Amino acid sequence: MTNSEDPILSIQNLHKTYSDGFEALKDINLDISKGEIIALLGPNGAGKTTLISIICGIVRPTSGKVTVCGYDIIRDFRKTRSIIGLVPQELTTDSFETVWSTITFSRGLYGKPPNTQHIEKVLRELSLWDRKDSMIMTLSGGMKRRLMIAKALSHEPEVLFLDEPTAGVDVSLRQDMWEIVSELKQSGVTIILTTHYIDEAEEIADRVGIINDGELILVEEKHTLMRKLGKKQLILELSQPLALIPGSLASFELELSADGNQLVYTFDTQAERTGITSLLDDLKESGIAFRDLDTTQSTLEEIFVNLVSDAPVGQGGPQ
Repeated sequence: MTNSEDPILSIQNLHKTYSDGFEALKDINLDISKGEIIALLGPNGAGKTTLISIICGIVRPTSGKVTVCGYDIIRDFRKTRSIIGLVPQELTTDSFETVWSTITFSRGLYGKPPNTQHIEKVLRELSLWDRKDSMIMTLSGGMKRRLMIAKALSHEPEVLFLDEPTAGVDVSLRQDMWEIVSELKQSGVTIILTTHYIDEAEEIADRVGIINDGELILVEEKHTLMRKLGKKQLILELSQPLALIPGSLASFELELSADGNQLVYTFDTQAERTGITSLLDDLKESGIAFRDLDTTQSTLEEIFVNLVSDAPVGQGGPQ
């Protein structure tokens, strides 16, 4: 068993090559702390689902080691599976079962004794209590997504994997999901989330990992990532519209809005000199006055796109 200071999940030198030669994962190393929310971002085929499948015991790694609460996922398979909950992308449920029976059965699969109080608590938290006796076939898509989370929580896991949990659900349900995830974090559950929705990671994650072509190219605290890799923009609201940017300002690579009322200057927050002072001096010399200024920070989406655009995405093979 791990000490409180040890990572709850540790991935060391993990590789996965499929029988057709496709290298899905290349030397993945990652430690995750108890109660942390980490979002894994990456294009299709990047290796996100393969990574989750290995940790959850669905796919065997080619080499490397994964431990959960200090237990090896291969040697201590039964123990680690009882610690982990998985909400897969696919909504695979028995349509003719009731909500209550499928969650009760799911808990039993992990060798946990019956606990009606826990199941009631999960169903209430996921707004499914009123439908506990309904057949699954009668549920909406959003409710089925909640049901998958309820099944994953039925055996009280310490680590929860959410593989694209809000794919195909509406915006209001996505907001509900974020609240559920935040509540789980507060209860001490560690959450690893894969998502295509960058705003999802920006909203709820503590750290962001970016996977591309089977490699974990970056893992960083969300705010640190945005500070280190984000660009800032200085937006100047001009006193008078400008037809063209004077040649004397060419070195600043300014952008002029279509109506000529705004100048936008993009600068690197990590650079020794931002160039803002020089820009303001040169604007004054050029006789260009402004009545207001504002700054904006890059979004996580822009950072993600910039990071993966330079690297080739793996072709074919499982995700």
